[in-house]
Amino acid sequence: MKLGFIGLGIMGAPMAGHLRAAGHELFVHTRSSVPAALREAGAVACADATAVAQKADVIFLMLPDTPDVEQVLFGHAGVAAGLSAGKTVVDMSSISPMATKAFAAKIAALGGDYLDAPVSGGEVGAKAASLTIMVGGSEAAFARVLPLFQLMGKNITHVGGSGDGQTTKVANQIIVALNIAAVSEALVFASKAGADPAKVRQALMGGFASSRILEVHGERMIKRSFAPGFRIRLHQKDLGLALQGARELGVSLPQTAGAAQLMQACAAHGMADLDHSALVKALELLAHHEVAQG
Repeated sequence: MKLGFIGLGIMGAPMAGHLRAAGHELFVHTRSSVPAALREAGAVACADATAVAQKADVIFLMLPDTPDVEQVLFGHAGVAAGLSAGKTVVDMSSISPMATKAFAAKIAALGGDYLDAPVSGGEVGAKAASLTIMVGGSEAAFARVLPLFQLMGKNITHVGGSGDGQTTKVANQIIVALNIAAVSEALVFASKAGADPAKVRQALMGGFASSRILEVHGERMIKRSFAPGFRIRLHQKDLGLALQGARELGVSLPQTAGAAQLMQACAAHGMADLDHSALVKALELLAHHEVAQG
């Protein structure tokens, strides 16, 4: 197939690479230079998003935030200007569910299909093609794009109509943030009490407290390894979407608000571009104690 991919950052580059490795023609555009590995694999760099949409039948987006998606879709030299009937736009960014519904309606008016398909799994999942993909949009469009999703992910679910994929991702980010906060509190407590945090984590991995967050991010906290797989500033954005949606729905999310404040504390101390597991650093500041020395 002729595929387009716009946004080749930490997540987008390996995802696009899997599509190209499967033999699909790939037309790409990104704000910075196209990664050398993609160019060497035969991906064709395009001058703008319009050119990508003109050349590709399915156009994937992997961008930081709602305004970025809106600009790429409908701004100057955007996707909409190059779109024609029968083409499909697949937004794999994590953005506002309400904005997503509006974007889908605009693309439909141009004769195209629109799927919101945010992902979970971080850089590791993107590189391993093991992402969880939660998809909103029509069943027909989902069925057409499913073989392409299967090149990038393992757990792929059509959850409902337009916006439902993004709603699912917001729910995912709530759970992940609260689990990171819980693991952070547990390890700070254990370490300050004098226990070996590595052995505490090992013991907890065999019990009901076991989780992927304890396994992966707990290890990061102990080893002081905070190179970004998923940056704090991006998780802040996602929790902002959760709290904005909660206000609109009249729902209280007190634990989510607390986790958002811990991430804000990290950002205020210059840590917005660290991995989100560095949320532990906010609790360490409060405790005047680090979980472990790196």
